[in-house]
Amino acid sequence: MPAGLPREWYENHNRRLKAMRLAISLLDTGTYDAKRATNRKIRTMAVRVGIHRPSNLTCRMVRAFIIANAG
Repeated sequence: MPAGLPREWYENHNRRLKAMRLAISLLDTGTYDAKRATNRKIRTMAVRVGIHRPSNLTCRMVRAFIIANAG
């Protein structure tokens, strides 16, 4: 990763990577509809794959990735 960027950039980058990993895991288990990807389901998946509990913002990003995949 590039050095010297603001801390905010790294936080956002890591949040996107986390959301993408969770979205892929949900898609692999058959959750293709963002409406079915509730915060609870996303957080349960995070525990199953060994990722720290995602925030509400990260959960919204996961649903956005699922929507983008559907289109």
